[in-house]
Amino acid sequence: MRNLRYACETVLLDGIEGDLIETGVWRGGACILMKGVLDCYGEKARRVFVADSFAGLPQPDPEQFPHDAGDLHHTYTALEVSKSDVEDNFRRFGLLDDNVVFLEGWFKDTLPSAPIDRLAVLRLDGDMYESTIEALDALYHKVSYGGFVIVDDYFLPPCAQAIHDFRGRHGITAPILPIDGCGTYWRVDHKPIR
Repeated sequence: MRNLRYACETVLLDGIEGDLIETGVWRGGACILMKGVLDCYGEKARRVFVADSFAGLPQPDPEQFPHDAGDLHHTYTALEVSKSDVEDNFRRFGLLDDNVVFLEGWFKDTLPSAPIDRLAVLRLDGDMYESTIEALDALYHKVSYGGFVIVDDYFLPPCAQAIHDFRGRHGITAPILPIDGCGTYWRVDHKPIR
């Protein structure tokens, strides 16, 4: 969480344009931290997007995403945290307001049409190749120059493969930096991709 705080504070101090989003939020802790940082800095114009199915992870589709073959995340009921539970977690800290925007549903259905113009922080926490690549395909081009892309599940081979496939396809060469042995991040150092 120190890395996420660093990213949020850095985009505020550096004046990097855009909102903040986490794709795959579980109980909402990372989004709550993002909103808390914004509030501590008196930032009222930026929104925190909370993107999740709120019903766990999708069953793998190995025909479309072979790297997810055999993935069992969809069987873990502990990952099925309802939207109302996440809202309650925001309320517990006095952080639920109109600048917290919930995007409920599968990423392929919600992210391409999400009402987001620019992003300063894109935090990926979808565990699977499918979830990771769908979030990148829908949102990466909205990350501002100097913005952060944080990958919570880089230690999972399907997630890491999605990162490498996407970066390779778009010629992204910004260094991937370790966070804690599990996650990684990079700062966008190029013009927006299309």
